[in-house]
Amino acid sequence: MKLYGKFFLINLQSQMQYKVSFFLTIAGQFLASISTFLSLLFIFSRFPEIKGFTLNQVLLCFAVVQMAFSFAECFARGFDRFPSMISNGEFDRVMVRPRSAIFQIMAYKMEFARLGRFFQSLCMLIYAMIACGVFWSLSKLAVLFLMIICGSIIITGLFLVYAGLTFFTVEGLEFMNILTDGGREFGRYPFSVYGKEVLKFLTYVVPLALYQYYPLMYLLGKSDKILYGFLPPIGTLFILPCFAFWRFGLHRYKSTGS
Repeated sequence: MKLYGKFFLINLQSQMQYKVSFFLTIAGQFLASISTFLSLLFIFSRFPEIKGFTLNQVLLCFAVVQMAFSFAECFARGFDRFPSMISNGEFDRVMVRPRSAIFQIMAYKMEFARLGRFFQSLCMLIYAMIACGVFWSLSKLAVLFLMIICGSIIITGLFLVYAGLTFFTVEGLEFMNILTDGGREFGRYPFSVYGKEVLKFLTYVVPLALYQYYPLMYLLGKSDKILYGFLPPIGTLFILPCFAFWRFGLHRYKSTGS
């Protein structure tokens, strides 16, 4: 952790060498996310609710998803840049260093500008917590915290799978964006809105619903199943097969010779 902290400071200092550009990028990320918020307002100006969910309840859902993705993109962005490390031969240097490859890739790139989305979603979350009519007990606050933290771990697992595929394809596969960037866009609404089949897929195959939909149902009082509040930590077990797939690809890595 001490070494990771040093990499954290190095990344932060390097990105703040041009402070005006750094803060403008954060502001740009903040403002770009507002367009999604405005689209929600437009839709709910025409419809009072969607599949039983009101505007404030959807804002709570979307804020959690946005925060989880912001953390994952900030600290696991190196996996998204992994194809370039493979193609230009930089990963060869990673392999000969006395640290794990995952650690080095996570420390390689940290996107602090993504915090602009985090601040925007934080504002949305605070408003939604006040307006959605939920009585926030300590247990429900704990569930909300777990939704954000465990969600970022699950999304990091998707980034790990994306990087693992690169061992076989060299170039990154764009279809993974359906689950990463697409997961963030679809996550603006509770996943049940898209139908039972989609909800099953996002429960048993790619467990995004375990940190988004089911805990949300518990928070909003739409379900009295206390188990739903414990599903986010269970969803983090998804990182294990993701790690196994990464190891499988790593053992079959062949240098591009770049």
